[in-house]
Amino acid sequence: MAIKEIFQLVDEAKQHIQNLEIGELKAELDGNSDLMLVDLRELQERVDLGTIPGSKHVPRGMLEFWADPKSPYFRDWFHESRRTIVFCAGGGRSALAALALQEMGFKDVAHLDVGFTGWEKAGERVEDVAATSRWVRREVTKSD
Repeated sequence: MAIKEIFQLVDEAKQHIQNLEIGELKAELDGNSDLMLVDLRELQERVDLGTIPGSKHVPRGMLEFWADPKSPYFRDWFHESRRTIVFCAGGGRSALAALALQEMGFKDVAHLDVGFTGWEKAGERVEDVAATSRWVRREVTKSD
């Protein structure tokens, strides 16, 4: 049996989750002080490019472990009823992550459909993470 293509999986996930546009995310950020905005991108992406202000970094590979209260990796800012919005670079990882959180039992989950790239292209404010990170921004050269 052939494997399913990743973008087919992403499209299927999007049929079962809430897909937010930029304006909807901005309205939620303005209206809900308890909202948890989660940046799923790799740390180097976050340091190199910045992030949506107010977001928490949760590497995609650790999301379920950090969200599970019975896991030794649990982070106590995850709550099953807390409004949680996830984003990645382009919306693929976050669609799969939002579905995973729902399947775990989280009740109020969504993702930013256009991802951080769409947020940045729309001219929205970006927080410079490199200024406060102990990780360094990698210089990109032509050979990269």
